[in-house]
Amino acid sequence: MSATPDPRISDIAVAEARRPGGLLPALHALQHEFGHVPDGALPVLASAFNRSIAEIHGVVTFYEDFRTEPPKGPLVQVCRAEACQARGGRAVEAAVDRLAAARPDLEVGGVFCVGNCALGPNVVVGGILCSGVTAESLPGVVASALTTPRRSPTARETAAGSPTVYVPGDSAARSVGSDEVAVAFAAAGAHVVRTGTRGMLWLEPLVEIDGPGGRIAFGPVTTDDVASVVASMRDDTLHPLRLGLTDALAWMPRQQRVTFRRVGVVDPRSADDYEAHGGIVGLRAALAGAPSDVIVAMTASGLRGRGGAAFPTGIKWKTVADAPGDIKYVVANADEGDSGTFADRMLMEGDPFTLIEGMTIAGFAVGAHQGFVYVRSEYPDAIAVLQEAVATARERGWLGESVLGTGFAFDLEVRVGAGAYICGEETAMLESLEGRRGVVRAKPPLPALVGLFGKPTVVNNVLSLASVPMILADGPEAYAALGTGRSRGTQIFQLAGDVARGGIVETAFGITLGELVEELGGGTASGKPVRAVQVGGPLGAYLPPDRFDLPMDYEAFAAADALVGHGGIVVFDESVDMAQQARFAMEFCAAESCGKCTPCRIGSTRGVEVIDRIVAGVDREANLDLLEELCETMADGSLCAMGGLTPMPVRSAMVHFRSDFHTSRGNAR
Repeated sequence: MSATPDPRISDIAVAEARRPGGLLPALHALQHEFGHVPDGALPVLASAFNRSIAEIHGVVTFYEDFRTEPPKGPLVQVCRAEACQARGGRAVEAAVDRLAAARPDLEVGGVFCVGNCALGPNVVVGGILCSGVTAESLPGVVASALTTPRRSPTARETAAGSPTVYVPGDSAARSVGSDEVAVAFAAAGAHVVRTGTRGMLWLEPLVEIDGPGGRIAFGPVTTDDVASVVASMRDDTLHPLRLGLTDALAWMPRQQRVTFRRVGVVDPRSADDYEAHGGIVGLRAALAGAPSDVIVAMTASGLRGRGGAAFPTGIKWKTVADAPGDIKYVVANADEGDSGTFADRMLMEGDPFTLIEGMTIAGFAVGAHQGFVYVRSEYPDAIAVLQEAVATARERGWLGESVLGTGFAFDLEVRVGAGAYICGEETAMLESLEGRRGVVRAKPPLPALVGLFGKPTVVNNVLSLASVPMILADGPEAYAALGTGRSRGTQIFQLAGDVARGGIVETAFGITLGELVEELGGGTASGKPVRAVQVGGPLGAYLPPDRFDLPMDYEAFAAADALVGHGGIVVFDESVDMAQQARFAMEFCAAESCGKCTPCRIGSTRGVEVIDRIVAGVDREANLDLLEELCETMADGSLCAMGGLTPMPVRSAMVHFRSDFHTSRGNAR
């Protein structure tokens, strides 16, 4: 006779089954409660959600995050993505493997990108993000993270007096000690305000202190520096870490911050701060007119999807608005899993109300009353900040049954993914939101017509939706005046990998790749010459320095057989083995494919095998021809961009760095 299931299982299952698509939230709740998804939970979930046990099992085993056995101990995850590889991540991977052999009390695994791509190699220890890890420092980093909990100053610990010190509280800054710095400033009598990061990640923890001409930047600041920094401000003396007015630093004047206007400036948890810096102006403007007026403005602005596909936002919204049906949805795709991309995370952690405002405007424009933000589980800080912001927005009347007292109803829910890169593809994400495996849907029909729960759905990237309030506040003409050709407005470029000055650059389309890498990025952190740059994430092309004259716009990159994508730029120095990077592209696709179509599922596996034969010198020319044929099959026959674009980094490596396929540079497995 089987044991009676723990009553907590039934309580969780019944509670989560009350909301549409509640299976993933139920699995997260179970794992939080028990440390894993108990075997006895499957029949209970099947009954509560009216699914078969086999279907529930299929969902549990599809997602990397869900465990069916209790963990051996704290989880240690090493980031395996390209940006961390460029900074020495492969050596850290090997060190983690050695640690696993020496520490059987730890649960050890890998993860494809944790969104801290400018400060890698990254390791997550028991949920704590640790950056700049080396093979030598790994054991100490793990021991410290497990024994020294991080904490932020509380309201009781901060003094409401002078000076006011702004300390970033986003994930990147926290990974290099900003929490400890904030606590030290509070203990020194400062009034500490936690903000997002200004984006100059090589200077983190970068703190700012109010001065007569604006905020004055100091960095990088450690806890040992806090007392002298506070003293210098009180005595009006110079300090070695004083960099000058933040807005005047060389990194800032070259930018045109529109979407990121408030990131690093406001307290992301303060609705008052948000309004004081221009928040809700766009929403009020939208609600003062007709929904069709908003769509006209979006079309006039030239805004295109910032998630990679670059589809015109106004056309997508009009399609949803014109679609028949009383129930429609707005979904923010925050499953930002591309190596080298972290702008979504930074915005959600640094200015979450902008995303909420943009989604509410979208709901008004298309006639939707419910929205979802699908956030990847690798972003726990973003999830926490967003959930708090949504609750605050309801209290302020920015969400709810009557937004700003107008009678228009709109509400939001934050949903958490479970470690599946493929859920960044919009239809796989919709499947996941509905409580199923993240398997890509065939198109047509398009999600704009048959989307979430079969209803017309706006699916936009975080940056697309976060640009909307500024467009309505400033006017669509102001946004359209920026950029070049059909690439209008600004893009948030993210400099990552082996780059001297990594971080966020928001500027109009048209800046060249070389300006971003060499001038703003300062070349490589290693000091060696740049050999390759991958633009657009793991499905983007590798470009050599002789293509640095390419302007950053959609059409110019398409003409060069490359893509701008989400704006991620990963820099590699001369030590990189491009045959190995091509192999990784295929390996990544094989690991993250949803498995629905053969060209992606099988083609990527065969791709790894073919590249291994090429590197080993087995029938090299014949296998190079075979690899090209395989890439053609995947590009033409795959159901979605996962398999369709994986050939892009492989082909670009073969075109620009073909010599690496003829002689190993020492990194091949």
